[in-house]
Order: sequence, then structure tokens, then C-alpha cells
Amino acid sequence: MAIRNIRTMGDPILTKTCKPVKEMTPRLRELIDDMFDTMYEAEGVGLAAPQVGVLRRIVVIDTTGEDPLVMINPRIVETKGEQTGGEGCLSVPGKTATVTRPDYVKAEALDADMRPYEIEATELLARAICHELDHLEGKLYVEMAQPGSLMDTELYYEQEEEKEK
Repeated sequence: MAIRNIRTMGDPILTKTCKPVKEMTPRLRELIDDMFDTMYEAEGVGLAAPQVGVLRRIVVIDTTGEDPLVMINPRIVETKGEQTGGEGCLSVPGKTATVTRPDYVKAEALDADMRPYEIEATELLARAICHELDHLEGKLYVEMAQPGSLMDTELYYEQEEEKEK
């Protein structure tokens, strides 16, 4: 297991569409382990393979620190509602923006053993699934951010606190 370099905005790999995984290999298992290590080290809640330079349809997510989720060849099959809030990305370090996403998501994927499963998610997990699956299509959250909302993370949350007062 190893910590991999996270590609940042401006790197052309982040704008490319990823290829499906056809079979699990020892190299892909190592990639998944490395992606979890890299995500936890960077204190993120999700990471997509292109963020570490690999154009494969693989994401890892853990919004609680206790529920690691591997999604291979994932696709969203249903969404409902909406939520608007602050969103950041390990590939856009130190920045946060306001993004509207579905509040409910149903997705299909394969696990690390290439077994199909379905997941239903709300709130942060729904946001994370949408965010990470966008990476597989070469999209960054800043493309969906409300105009003028991208700013330094600390400043963003200071402004949000002021709005709540």
C-alpha cells in the first residue's frame, strides 16, 4: 500500500473519460488499496482513479471513516430532490464552492470482487457519489458551482457562518 500523488486542477487527465474495468487484477486491487490510503491521508471522503492518474472507472468513498465503499463501473440509476451546500475536492485543494446535487441517489456498481450491488444514499453520501462519478466523466465540481462561490475554504465557511447569524 502506498500514498499516491493526487492530480490537481489543470492536469489534463482530470478532463478525460475513464474506461470500464473488465476484470479484477492484482494491480487493480493494489490501486484500490492505494486509493483508500491516499484518500485517508489527505483527509478526503472520496477519491476517483483519475485523481491518482489512472483512467479507470473506480471510486472509493468513506463519508464516516468507518464505511469504506468501493465502486467499480458505477452508474447512477435514480435521483430525487436536491441539496445545496459547500463542496470541496482533493484535486482543487484549499477551495470550496456552493454546488447543488441530488439529495437521494440510487447507484449500481461492482464491488472489489466484481460482484454487482446497488446502493441508495442521501445527504453527504449522495453528494460524494455524484461528485466522484463526475470525475469518471472528466468533470470537476467547479464546473457545477454557483457562479462566484469558489473561494478559499476558510473564507467560504466564515461567510456561511455569518449567513446563519
